Amino acid sequence: MTDIETTTPARASAVSGVEIVLDRVTKRYPEQPEPAVDEVCLTIPAGEIVVLVGPSGCGKTTTMRMINRLIEPTSGTVTIGGRDASAIDADELRRGIGYSIQQAGLFPHMTVAKNIATVPGLLGWDRRRTAERTDEMLTLVGLDPDTYRHRYPRQLSGGQQQRVGVARALAADPPVLLMDEPFGAVDPITRGLLQDELLRLQSELGKTIVFVTHDFGEAVKLGDRIAVLGDRSRILQYDTPAAILAAPADETVAGFVGATATIDRLGLTVLADLDLDRGVTTTEDTTPTALTAALRDADRAWGIVLDSRHRPSRRVTTGELAHADSLRELGTPIGATLPADATLQDALAALLTERTASAVVVDNAGAYLGIVTVDTLIDHLAATETRTA
Repeated sequence: MTDIETTTPARASAVSGVEIVLDRVTKRYPEQPEPAVDEVCLTIPAGEIVVLVGPSGCGKTTTMRMINRLIEPTSGTVTIGGRDASAIDADELRRGIGYSIQQAGLFPHMTVAKNIATVPGLLGWDRRRTAERTDEMLTLVGLDPDTYRHRYPRQLSGGQQQRVGVARALAADPPVLLMDEPFGAVDPITRGLLQDELLRLQSELGKTIVFVTHDFGEAVKLGDRIAVLGDRSRILQYDTPAAILAAPADETVAGFVGATATIDRLGLTVLADLDLDRGVTTTEDTTPTALTAALRDADRAWGIVLDSRHRPSRRVTTGELAHADSLRELGTPIGATLPADATLQDALAALLTERTASAVVVDNAGAYLGIVTVDTLIDHLAATETRTA
């Protein structure tokens, strides 16, 4: 048998964002007896994704827009990187803050390249620098520059438009990115892909991101911290996703957490954090007799054949071994695998489609790490419940 030593991939990132502090920020509108936002106090750490989640009309978008002064606060102070936002020219402030909204908000008469170049152009960047940055941003969000730079928004899918919207928001390399339900108008599959893309970008860029959504599951997946808001943006609970899922502050927060809390909790852990089942592995040079004996000793019905680079190649069952003379070409090819940085929620989705109720986990080079099963997930949840009880 071949045991494979592996290492967990690093997930560190540099921080390029800055701290944002809202101190008793209030917004009142004429002829309305109650403020739309009432004395919000919130500290958003540099380099983190903080999600504002709450029901429609609670004031979460108004609160976010007061950060870049698209809505002027009636009272209170917003500081960004230690600077009072009210003391900065509004146009200058907004050019230093990326802004991404639902349905991307692209200029329909401009090409993708010109859309992305909007803020660099306002900042006076020269043509060459702007063109290089545009291509860099398209590549960063997974769009080939040669294919997409000259297209117009109408020629893009909804998901592609949202990627361009994010590229435009990041073009001038702002320390802060505000995102107002940016993925709310796309289908669930595309939404999941865009969420994954945002997390990938954040792992590389380390921006300070304020993200508004009404979807608590999205908040759990994306947020380093979640602010659950009630009427007038009153903060009902501000904590990590794990802490809120484990101990909602009150019945209103518990209502947001809802019946899917257990499933949402699976989104907080990646496979690399688990003690994976190693299973039974071998190479093509092993005899069927030796593998049969190993499976019998381990009380397993199948094993995995690894190639010369320790990548999972085929799954071989005891039935297939019964009359085999060699492991070469024997068994069923292993198609889809799970990366070590996939969440347990991703793993559950994969397991539901696997006939064996198990999935193979690999590292960044495709080398075998182990197997995840439904029992693995159940054991993890049970241990989590024990720790938080």
